[in-house]
Amino acid sequence: MSTEANFPPLKNDLLLRAARGEKVERTPIWIMRQAGRYLPEFHEIRKNHSFFEICRTPELACELTLQPIRRYGPLLDGSIIFSDILVIPQALGLEVEMITGRGPVFNDPLVTPEDLSRLKTEVDVDKELGYVYDAITLTRHKLEGRVPLFGFIGAPWTLMAYMIEGGGSKTLSKAKSWLWKYPTETHGLLQKITDVSVDFLVGQVRAGAQLLQVFDSWAGELSPHDFNKYSLPYIKQISTMVRQRLAESNLPDVPMVIFAKGAWYALEDLTDIGYDVVSLDWTIDPEYARKVTQDKVVLQGNMDPSVLYGGEEAIRETATRMVHAFGKDGKHIANLGHGILPTVDPEALKVYLETIQKVSAEIKK
Repeated sequence: MSTEANFPPLKNDLLLRAARGEKVERTPIWIMRQAGRYLPEFHEIRKNHSFFEICRTPELACELTLQPIRRYGPLLDGSIIFSDILVIPQALGLEVEMITGRGPVFNDPLVTPEDLSRLKTEVDVDKELGYVYDAITLTRHKLEGRVPLFGFIGAPWTLMAYMIEGGGSKTLSKAKSWLWKYPTETHGLLQKITDVSVDFLVGQVRAGAQLLQVFDSWAGELSPHDFNKYSLPYIKQISTMVRQRLAESNLPDVPMVIFAKGAWYALEDLTDIGYDVVSLDWTIDPEYARKVTQDKVVLQGNMDPSVLYGGEEAIRETATRMVHAFGKDGKHIANLGHGILPTVDPEALKVYLETIQKVSAEIKK
């Protein structure tokens, strides 16, 4: 296992400094899902390999992680390991396939609490998900210190919802009905996912991840009451336990990011649960977010990914407005308000990256 001492020295630490709340000379930028479907070079590799085969093959996952770094060079300040949030349900014993045009499909989802018996009682996370660690370590070396590397997981509520719905859903009616019909079993399942998540994140740092992000993609599908009951306690537990375990293991105390998509109502609560960075979707006004969080945390985001279809002028105008809204002295990491969409022209993203870099450097002078 490599240690920080024998990884290549980091040449661009802008993202790490910003994530810690330090003053920076310009706003750092990376993009959720920057390694993936919008890039033609991704599709070249995908022609010969299934999605999860790529995730489980460290050399391929590393290659896809590096593709946007090669393409955009100094326009990107961070990389994120090519993987998927659904590797945790797989480690728990469920089968997941990625079907083109449909997304993830669970062939045998959880229907009633009796199905929980199909999940593994004990999960050897290092054994089940060691391929992600290998990909992270390899990628740290191959990045040659160009930018820091993110590791990540899906939040317990989001993963539970997938495991019950069997894939994507417009209503989450199956998953949400569990909350009211089977509250005890729901909390048991969320705790099981949380325990695996903590082990997995600590393992990712041990393997070389320099930042961690927790994706609660379906947070906004819950009412404030249900979010406070079924999501917030578990994402809080993750940040607390991960930091505790990192300290006990003499591992770096890496910055942690929470992204609870759609949960605008939880913004104040999210500033107080141990994360350094709160990522915003595009429905939250940056000035409002700064006011609510009182600059206690770094904010990340948050342009609507669909603006990338709007042409150069719209991209430049929206990106410029966004940088100004987060403010000259704002603690900000630029990103989109969700993952980049698969049919975006890579050149449109380049315009966005260039605009952020130029405008943020100008206003921070």
